[in-house]
Amino acid sequence: MIKIDNFIVGEIQTNCYLLEDDATGRLLVIDPGDDSPALIDEIEHRGGELDYILLTHGHYDHIIGVASLCRRYHPTVCACEQEMPLLSSGIYNRSSVHNIRLNSFAVDRLLSDGDVIELGESRLTFLHTPGHTAGSGCYLTENYLFSGDTIFCESIGRTDLPTGDPAAMRRSVERVKNLDGDLYIFPGHDIPSTLDHERKYNPFMQ
Repeated sequence: MIKIDNFIVGEIQTNCYLLEDDATGRLLVIDPGDDSPALIDEIEHRGGELDYILLTHGHYDHIIGVASLCRRYHPTVCACEQEMPLLSSGIYNRSSVHNIRLNSFAVDRLLSDGDVIELGESRLTFLHTPGHTAGSGCYLTENYLFSGDTIFCESIGRTDLPTGDPAAMRRSVERVKNLDGDLYIFPGHDIPSTLDHERKYNPFMQ
């Protein structure tokens, strides 16, 4: 079983998720979009070790906090292999456009569609869902989908930034729509939702 905590970070109110494998206490973070003392406090409270940082994509508002977490905890950083151009370019990841200095970090594991991350006794599967960016993805575990900027509550991510692709986004949304069951959706911004709610009310799934 997975425990989930959400920390809303940064000027664009990014959802940063702390996941804990209930059986072993192992921890990972999804999309540390800024430095967060509250997140650090919670990691320390739970033993002071962090196994992974998982990135849904490489825009600055999802990665600002990666470097400081890496210096402190030395986790394995995972991102889609198609996302490396964004992670290495201030123009592509929009940090230079917003006059934000990003501290560098290394991606330790390049993910492809279907790759599995093992956290204690829990398993997360990476789903490559391009559209918002070329390397955008979601993470599926149990009945939870961490959708990054692919799916929002009753909306989707924009496709007009570097490496965005409207046609790819349509295919990715259709893929998410056709996933089995009524998943809980935890997006990169705004409020959580469920897949059944999105199937019914998200205009991009009609």
